[in-house]
Order: sequence, then structure tokens, then C-alpha cells
Amino acid sequence: MDCLFCKIIAGEIPSAKVFENDSVYAFRDIAPQAPVHILVVPKAHITSADAVCAENSAYVAKIFEAIPEIAKNEGLTNGYRVITNCGEDACQTVKHLHFHILGGKQLQGQMG
Repeated sequence: MDCLFCKIIAGEIPSAKVFENDSVYAFRDIAPQAPVHILVVPKAHITSADAVCAENSAYVAKIFEAIPEIAKNEGLTNGYRVITNCGEDACQTVKHLHFHILGGKQLQGQMG
């Protein structure tokens, strides 16, 4: 498989790892959009949020169990944003499900 994130998870491409367990791998984004910008990915190749199903949804649960721990370890005590992009119109550039953790400053925009 020619997936950038699968190669990062396999150690074929270096990354600044911040968290890893049996199901989840997290690393610093190489083009950060905030002082803290971490990508959290499932170790299984799932192309996007559109591909989440009963057979692989446990990976998403594991990601959301890991996110608070990652945020705490990064000192994001005043809040953070979690984002996923799905498909071309959302500018998903790597076709492997991933969630961005953004924080470390007051973020712009109202998302809800």
C-alpha cells in the first residue's frame, strides 16, 4: 500500500511521535496550524470518515479515548479543537482517516 500514514506507522518514514498504543499512533504535524498540532491516526488503514463501519469503528473509539490523554500530555488544559477532513471538498490530502488536535492558543472561528 502506498499510504503516507501507513508508512509513518510502520516506521518507514520518520515522525515526531507523541503517542502510540495497539490501535492508535499520534505525531506532530509537519506544517502546524497552531502551537500544538498533532495528527492522530488508526493503525488500521481506513480511508476517511466515510469508510467507518461496524467492522472498524472500534479504532475511532480508541482514538477518542487517546485524545484527552494526548491533550493533557501536551498541556492543553484550556481547551483544544479536534478536526477531521473527509474527501476532496474538505481538503483531505492523505487518504487515511486522521484527526487533528489543535491548541496552545485561542483559536479563531466559531465551530459550535
